[in-house]
Amino acid sequence: MKKISLFFCLVTSLLTYSQQLFKGKENVITFFSETPVENISATNKNVVLVYKPATGDLQILVYNSGFTFEKPLMQEHFHENYMETEKFPQSKFVGKVNQIVDLQKDGETPVTATGKLTIHGVTKDVVVGGTIKVKGGKPSMESKFKVKVADYGIKVPSLVVTNIAEEMDVRIISSLEKIEPKK
Repeated sequence: MKKISLFFCLVTSLLTYSQQLFKGKENVITFFSETPVENISATNKNVVLVYKPATGDLQILVYNSGFTFEKPLMQEHFHENYMETEKFPQSKFVGKVNQIVDLQKDGETPVTATGKLTIHGVTKDVVVGGTIKVKGGKPSMESKFKVKVADYGIKVPSLVVTNIAEEMDVRIISSLEKIEPKK
C-alpha cells in the first residue's frame, strides 16, 4: 500500500494532461564494491521511476530493504550496520534529464541528469551521465555513476575498512512505459 501511494504521489506531482509521462516498468539498481580483500555486489528491483520527457523531470525512489546480496551476512551487515535500513528506508533522486529526448524515435542518446541524490538521510547535488535508448518503439534508460560512501555519512568500522571500497559503482537500468492519463 505504501508503494502504491508513493507512486501515486510521484505521478501526481509530474502529470499534466498535455504532456506524456513514463514510468519504469522493469527497474534494477545494482552496486559493486571492489577491493583487494573482497568484492561486494547487490541488486535491487524494488525501485520506482517516473520520467516526463517534455520537461526532463525524473524521480527515482529506491527501497533500501530491497537490496539482496550473494552472502546473507553481507546483506545483514548492509541493512543493520551501514545503510541502517530501518532508520533510512529509502534513497531517492529528484532532478531533470538535461537533454530533451524524443521517445517516439528509435535511437540512442547520451544524457546527463542534474538533481539531488538522498542516501542514508544525506542529500547531495549530483550530475550523472547515462543513456536513453529507444528500440522498436520501446524506450529504456541506463546510468552508471560512483557514490562515495563517506559523502553520505555511511560509517565503515576500521576493522573492515579494507573490505569495502570508498566509492561504490552504481548502475540503474529501467525499461519505460507510457502512463495514459485518465480523462
